Amino acid sequence: MEEYSVIVKEMTIKQDMYYKDQIILKYTINYPKFISETFQTMVSKLNTLYETKALMYEKSNIQHLYQMAMVEYEYSVANNFPIRQFEAYVTFDVTYNQNCAVSLYFDQYEYAGGAHGLTYRYSDTWDLQRSKRISLHELFPDKTNDKENIIQSINQQIASDIVGGNNMYFDNYSDLVNENFKPNNFYLTKKGVNIYFQQYDIAPYAAGLPTFLIPYALQGPIPPSCV
Repeated sequence: MEEYSVIVKEMTIKQDMYYKDQIILKYTINYPKFISETFQTMVSKLNTLYETKALMYEKSNIQHLYQMAMVEYEYSVANNFPIRQFEAYVTFDVTYNQNCAVSLYFDQYEYAGGAHGLTYRYSDTWDLQRSKRISLHELFPDKTNDKENIIQSINQQIASDIVGGNNMYFDNYSDLVNENFKPNNFYLTKKGVNIYFQQYDIAPYAAGLPTFLIPYALQGPIPPSCV
């Protein structure tokens, strides 16, 4: 029902930054603004949180990139190298918006010279009715072995990928999955819980951000519900 979800609007901060009449950095920061009559207090807190995060990213990361871009510009001019324009983009995707819960992830991409840029992902899942964050641990009715079961499922999916011809993983992927698994690196979908890894955690750059679905099940994760 509509009252169990929220309306999501995309807010944007963007700018082209110049140095000596040359654009050396372009950035776009997208962040959500939630609207709900049912969950007014919670969405007000979330709106303040995400706007503050966007402004802090602009103040810290963007300014740092700009300083780097100026140094790169001077070095390129002095050595007659092509001038490379730095870039930064922050995007978000709301992946679950029902049952008094909202889940979303942010992709933070930065290019600061070199062969390619890097993307960092982070995510949040919120219980709108109880006004609190939902942890991965809470989604499992049997909370004793949830980490072990998730890692086992991920390794099985990777093994299946390799058998199917998708061998975009490091040889020691099993150790790396266990080493780089982070309980906060998840978001919800209608089908289940998506667990993700950062670039280079378990696979080369070309593999992107490896993501694994853990379907909702009686003995697995269960979706959020309203009180």
